Amino acid sequence: MERVRAILLIAGVFFFALSFLLMGVLPVVTLADVPTLTLAEVAPRVQESFLDLAERWPTAFTKSFGEPTLDAYHAALRRGREIYIGEGCWHCHSQYVRPVSNEGLRYGAVSVAEEYQNEMQRPVLFGTRRVGPDLTREGGKRSNDWHAAHFFDPKSVVPTSVMPRYPWLFEPVVGNVLPTPPNRDGLALIAYVQWLGTWPRPEVEAAAKEAP
Repeated sequence: MERVRAILLIAGVFFFALSFLLMGVLPVVTLADVPTLTLAEVAPRVQESFLDLAERWPTAFTKSFGEPTLDAYHAALRRGREIYIGEGCWHCHSQYVRPVSNEGLRYGAVSVAEEYQNEMQRPVLFGTRRVGPDLTREGGKRSNDWHAAHFFDPKSVVPTSVMPRYPWLFEPVVGNVLPTPPNRDGLALIAYVQWLGTWPRPEVEAAAKEAP
C-alpha cells in the first residue's frame, strides 16, 4: 500500500510540473517574441463618441476626465476595461466572432488572431457564452444615449433583456430627478464599449495596401 501511495505521489508531482510547463511556461516562451501593440497604436485618435460624451454630459465629463484629449481618452479606455471586467460583463458577452453558425452575419467580420495582439487584450476576453450579443464589433453601432439608458435600465431599451441594472455607474439621484448623468465609471465603460471593434483590422489594412 505504501508503495502504491508513493507511486501516486510521484505521479501527481510529475503531472503537476508537466501541466505547469505546458500551460504556464510554454505559452509565455512561445509568445515572448510576438509584437504587442500599445493602446496608442490601437486607439491613435480620439473617437467622435468620446467627444460626444464631453458635449452631452459636460459637467460629469469635466469632473471625471477634464478635457477630451487623447490622454483622457486612453485613461477612459483603461478604466472602462477595468469596469467591464469588474462588473462581470464578460460572463455574458463574448469578444470573439467565431467562423461558425453565421456569426459573421450577426456580429460582424470573423475575428482574427492579430486583433488580440495588443495591450488591451491582456488577458483576452473571448468569453464562451452568448447570453448577450458578442461585443467585438459593438463600437459605433448605437449612440451614447442608448448605452447610458441600457446600463441604467436595460429593459428600457430591450424589453426582453435579462441584463441587470447598473445604477451605481451614474451620479446620485437628487430630488427624484431621472435620468442622472453617468459618473466616471459609467463614462469610461461607455467609451470602452464604443471603442470595441474600431481598431484597424489586419485583413482590411492588407487589402488597402494591395489596392491600386
